[in-house]
Amino acid sequence: MQESCAVTGLLHVLVKTNDLPRTLVFYKKVLGLREAQRPPFGFPGAWMGCSTPNGELVIHIWSGGPGMGKDGVSPYGTATIDHVSLAAVGHRGFRDRFQRFKLPWREFVIPNTTLFQMFVYDPSGVQIELTFDLNAEPSYDTNIAPEHRYSAGEVFFDRGSYPDLVALEAEV
Repeated sequence: MQESCAVTGLLHVLVKTNDLPRTLVFYKKVLGLREAQRPPFGFPGAWMGCSTPNGELVIHIWSGGPGMGKDGVSPYGTATIDHVSLAAVGHRGFRDRFQRFKLPWREFVIPNTTLFQMFVYDPSGVQIELTFDLNAEPSYDTNIAPEHRYSAGEVFFDRGSYPDLVALEAEV
């Protein structure tokens, strides 16, 4: 007898952070996710969801507790996971947000498709890919400035120069 089973979707991605306030500004103000109700686990963190009628929970954040490891400090970067991809709309608005929050980003058009991508890092060095279907955009500009051209394998996260999103949020 063959069992019937299937993966039906991605439920969430967990991001560990050493700076919860800065990470919350990134996911809420830069990406536009909403903070969802989170069970009382007994350590700091947050659950972030898409602003859709379904409100899927896509990013879970840990900022303490046993999941942070023996020393209680999270490493920076994505390790063997290269990036997390999120479907998005409004690529021009994201360009504006990245500029306003002084975040470096990269852009890429997938050849022979209508898909356009933007890459940006969260405060913990996790690379986020936003993918847009250009057919769904009211207008689009795929003219990519040289400094924003995506190159596979390029790491443009610099923890030392990452902007202070909490201070910048106060200015915005």
